[in-house]
Amino acid sequence: MTTPVPTPSVPAPDIVRCAYMEIVVTDLARSREFYVDVLGLHVTEEDDDAIYLRSLEEFIHHNLVLRRGPVAAVAAFAYRVKSPAEVDAAEAYYRELGCRTERRRDGFTKGVGDSVRVEDPLGFPYEFFYDVQHVERLTQRYDLYSAGELVRLDHFNQVTPDVPRGRAYLEDLGFRVSEDIQDSDGVTYAVWMHRKQTVHDTALTGGNGPRMHHVAFATHEKHNIIQICDKMGALRISDRIERGPGRHGVSNAFYLYILDPDGHRVEIYCQDYYTGDPDNPTITWDVHDNQRRDWWGNPVVPSWYSEASLVLDLDGNPQPVVEREERSEMAVTVGADGFSYTRSKDDGVEGFKLGTQL
Repeated sequence: MTTPVPTPSVPAPDIVRCAYMEIVVTDLARSREFYVDVLGLHVTEEDDDAIYLRSLEEFIHHNLVLRRGPVAAVAAFAYRVKSPAEVDAAEAYYRELGCRTERRRDGFTKGVGDSVRVEDPLGFPYEFFYDVQHVERLTQRYDLYSAGELVRLDHFNQVTPDVPRGRAYLEDLGFRVSEDIQDSDGVTYAVWMHRKQTVHDTALTGGNGPRMHHVAFATHEKHNIIQICDKMGALRISDRIERGPGRHGVSNAFYLYILDPDGHRVEIYCQDYYTGDPDNPTITWDVHDNQRRDWWGNPVVPSWYSEASLVLDLDGNPQPVVEREERSEMAVTVGADGFSYTRSKDDGVEGFKLGTQL
């Protein structure tokens, strides 16, 4: 176990929600085709080096930036804070932690003003901002609405070797835990954490990191997700469907995981639940309960556990990946054939033979 992240003496910034992700792509035209023509995200602005995209319900400039670069990676996990003063708070908070910070009064991307980016204690590039350019919210532009419409950015998922360390750090930052996965020895494999009143704004998945597991966009209904599957099949790109559609046990959400041309993973997501009450209970799942990741008991393909995107430092270089020392979720629950799953013998379920506990 690594050294815990210290708690700064200065207040943490008041974070509202996850707001956008900036990813580096190696072929901007191919990525535009995927995110705009296939997934239907709306172009706010574009030039030869970057495309700024937003979902249907968004009123700030963008939820996703595609930036041309030599190595596919993530440049920023960006959070909106409650006021301009909270950008100052973020800068002071991370400086006291001893993290590298960079402040740009005119922003790091178009459409976003005064911002601070940091290399956080887990090695991730976080951004905090308040000032934004408002754009048209497209909720009543039914002429633009597609059958698989993505309506909002929902969450990030980050891969880190030490989930408990990351959990404590993010709780100090003001995130609350909705659900987690543990085993009987107390090993934590994943945790879901939120600022807005849903299951998560980000999640920490145990594995070699820091890496980005996925970025997730929400739809209104599960039939929108099925339409995306049908569309990808019709376009003969069904090989980019990695997992799903299905329903999670954790979060209760209906899901689909797909891969963009660079292998960045995108989740399409809907139907989770409200978490806004101050005494909202934390749900803990046993790592041997195969319904935690898929409510219908479908096995998880090994690539979903092992593959993820690199993240960049503030100079634009990939952060080194550190191996997880504790047991991985894949090693505990996925068999040699890649399709085994397990369930504890004492979970009260009778009459089903669902696998052998490893």
